Amino acid sequence: MSSPKAPEHERRRRVVTGSGTTRSGIGFVLFETPVGRCAIVWNSVGVVAVQLPEVSVAATRRRVTERHPGAVESEPTVAVSQAIDAITRHLAGEHPDLSWIGLDMGGLSGFRRRVYEEARTVPAGVTISYGELAERLGQPGSARAVGQALGHNPFAVVVPCHRVLAAGGRIGGFSAGGGTDTKRRILGIEGAAPVMATVPSQTGTGFSFDTRRAVRHLRAADPDLGALITSIGPFAMELQSAHDTFAALSEAIVHQQLSPKAAATIHRRFTTLLEHSGRGPHPERVLALAGEELREVGLSQAKMRAIRDLAERSLAGEVPTLDEAQAMPDETVIERLAAVRGVGRWTAEMFLIFRLGRPDVLPLDDYGLRRGFAVAFTSGRMPDAGEVEQRGERWRPYRTMASWYLWRAAESPPR
Repeated sequence: MSSPKAPEHERRRRVVTGSGTTRSGIGFVLFETPVGRCAIVWNSVGVVAVQLPEVSVAATRRRVTERHPGAVESEPTVAVSQAIDAITRHLAGEHPDLSWIGLDMGGLSGFRRRVYEEARTVPAGVTISYGELAERLGQPGSARAVGQALGHNPFAVVVPCHRVLAAGGRIGGFSAGGGTDTKRRILGIEGAAPVMATVPSQTGTGFSFDTRRAVRHLRAADPDLGALITSIGPFAMELQSAHDTFAALSEAIVHQQLSPKAAATIHRRFTTLLEHSGRGPHPERVLALAGEELREVGLSQAKMRAIRDLAERSLAGEVPTLDEAQAMPDETVIERLAAVRGVGRWTAEMFLIFRLGRPDVLPLDDYGLRRGFAVAFTSGRMPDAGEVEQRGERWRPYRTMASWYLWRAAESPPR
């Protein structure tokens, strides 16, 4: 496997050698990415597999060892380390070239090799159908066979099977952990146009993930949480609409440390003051107002400064639009929003959950969530963030749903 600096004629065909080789001849390592802990498997020929995150780190490691008997967890070679870096940056939205990464396809049929090689030519941000890929291979009518080959793709991300959709723009299947939700998320990271969901949300609440599948997963992964789900009932969280990111975050700032009733009154006065052409609050309008006008609606000095900073950063393009945020990984959204005065990690996580409908957010600093955790799992003893995080690994990639059930447990403890 070559490095990014290898000459063009050597690309994809260099051998992986040096540190990282094992007695079995095959090594693997887990590595952190914006979508979770992935794994890469290699031998002396090249990369054997790239594994996307399963429901837990242990499950990811188990999947690797089951699929690759004899694989030994070990230090990666220099070339594998470079591949890990490229994959990680890609999943962070940078989209470096991955075509140089050499793959060991020795055990695959000629047809699967051709499918994978052709799929690698589809650029990030672009999607095609199984039928289109079949035509590119010169075998129109073989869309089903193409789909089956991609369904067994061992080289996740490097061979971008997520960019190949079913007819009509439907998302199609995806064998990685999280299923089609993971596929849709990676496409969002790459900036691809939104794709149709194969299964609508059970409750019609606007979330992109299949809530029925999420409930099944949570029940299987954590029977105690499953009992809580049974006692509380159907998942009924709904997304909150917003004109733009500025409107959503300014509302969040107004509501901080106030009772719902008081916050609603102040926010209503604030939006009335800022109304312009019936389109909601605008950052330009905030900056044009005198401090006295903002104080009169009930804003504290701290919240005035926070909303002004939000307005300035919004106009400067530092705060992502809703469309831009939709295409960003969770941690990137949190980093961008938390740079605003008065918008910490918790507020950014609430934005991810209630505005963007992200499926896998676990707000560890939320008191209500930890209180619900105490009700459900520790007989009333308040857990620390580490304990919640550790158990939350079972709930991936649907920690948002688990969070909602814990909030419900805190509000109305089940019998």
